[in-house]
Amino acid sequence: MADSERRKRGVEMIKEVYAGDVIVPPEGAMAFTDIMLEQVFAEVWSRDVLSIRDRRLLLLGIIAEKGEVNTFGIQAKASLKRGELEPDELRELLLMIAQYSGYPRAAALVGVIEQKIAEVAKEKAAAKDEG
Repeated sequence: MADSERRKRGVEMIKEVYAGDVIVPPEGAMAFTDIMLEQVFAEVWSRDVLSIRDRRLLLLGIIAEKGEVNTFGIQAKASLKRGELEPDELRELLLMIAQYSGYPRAAALVGVIEQKIAEVAKEKAAAKDEG
């Protein structure tokens, strides 16, 4: 596949994965972003063996284990906006994370999850009021 086709597919997929919350820089602005779009999103996230929800659950676990609180929040919010996970399911993840990654890792995510749940609820309410 030509790089422009891969990039186009990557841009479409990143917008889907992050429910439109990610701003994609123009092609050539950063090699990092260009390669990420053409590889991670065009070639990995777009595969149909696992659903986006399945990939997201796996990613949330990996990110939690690494202690990447901000990235966890981005993924949690996207999962809520896309309807992949419900608030109680995100909270349930913390129980698993605590058991396998430790309570300090899970405790650092409690506030993040609650913040993202509140943000999405507020955005949905605002959209409903507008519509």
